[in-house]
Amino acid sequence: MRCPALLIGAPASGQGKTTATAALARWHRRQGRRVRVFKTGPDFLDPMVLARACGEPVHQLDLWMGGEAHCRALLHRAAGEADLILVEGVMGLHDGTPSSADLAITFGLPVLAVIDGSAMAQTFGALAHGLATYRAGLPFAGVLANRVGSEGHAQMLRESLPTGMTWFGALPRDEAYGMPSRHLGLVQADEIADLEQRIERAADAIGAAAPALPPAVAFAPVAESAPLPTPLADVRIAVARDAAFSFIYHANLETLRALGAQLLFFSPLADEPVPEAHALYLPGGYPELHLDALAANGTTRASIRQHHASGRPIVAECGGMLALLESLTDAQGRRAPMLGLLPGHGVMEKRLVNLGLHAAALPEGPLRGHTFHHARIESPLPPLAHTQAQRHHGKPEAVFRQGRLHASFLHLYFPSNPLAVAQLFAP
Repeated sequence: MRCPALLIGAPASGQGKTTATAALARWHRRQGRRVRVFKTGPDFLDPMVLARACGEPVHQLDLWMGGEAHCRALLHRAAGEADLILVEGVMGLHDGTPSSADLAITFGLPVLAVIDGSAMAQTFGALAHGLATYRAGLPFAGVLANRVGSEGHAQMLRESLPTGMTWFGALPRDEAYGMPSRHLGLVQADEIADLEQRIERAADAIGAAAPALPPAVAFAPVAESAPLPTPLADVRIAVARDAAFSFIYHANLETLRALGAQLLFFSPLADEPVPEAHALYLPGGYPELHLDALAANGTTRASIRQHHASGRPIVAECGGMLALLESLTDAQGRRAPMLGLLPGHGVMEKRLVNLGLHAAALPEGPLRGHTFHHARIESPLPPLAHTQAQRHHGKPEAVFRQGRLHASFLHLYFPSNPLAVAQLFAP
């Protein structure tokens, strides 16, 4: 299966990858093309913006968390449905193991480098040359300048490029289409009131260079495998989903449905009761930004406590776990009572506490995922286990169990072991 494709990389975080990817997606969508967008590595916030730009769900591509075959299957499926595939990279192009460059080389994705040129002249060309040549075998499509001060500045940057390197144009320095951020990354898409206008303005700017479709890439199918069994057939899973509990991989929901589950969504912020369900999923998010609402949601509180008291499964990740503690204190020192199903207290720090890819050896089987948080907890409850960081110097995370309640800072990637996930949620 062949489909035009680009991987949008950069020399570092904060260069404008998400803005450029969203702009390209919207511009090509305006031309009547079907655009599928992916995000490299574990990320919840960028995909929210990218999904709005392309009009389709955004999946993660991670060679460690999901594996090469899983990523290949996602790309092959997208190639059969779309006219263009865009993959936003993570951090700097060559950062991490695996890196965005590893993904580009594995699947033959041409790299478009987005470089913030706001404080540069000829060094722009040197940086572009380094990104393109640092790794042998890296397919390199060209470069896009971001935050450019004027047409003259853009011309200077373009002239600095090595002979033969393709210029994809320049995005002017303009806060009108930049994406606002907070402590875990971009502000959630639904919280940006003028997001649609920002994406449209960015598409206008990138469209000034009339970007052509990139060359088609061949995406090979994966070998046929046995259909996934459905041990969760007729199992109803309640899923918290709102501005406080929004860090949900689309692939996780697809996995639960593929296992046979019926998903029922509800909002703790709206004080909705847990739907009548066999199991409950409390994903991560920003409970620390909604202390008053969560402390006052008596209906949700009572229904979650009743669910737990009846011995039904609860899977809580990061922010979902914080909401189950006795209290949570935000970064400004404000403390509010939480659900109290887990003994202990959570405190938000002003600096990052842990970050990285992790594996968990659980009684149900091994699972992979990632951790990224500014919180610490103090709990007398002995952990069932600790995760193992993919990096040798990474800090492990505690995994807690209280009856059928499973809680950890680890965001699980369900496709890494669907049958283990099925056991976590099985009645």
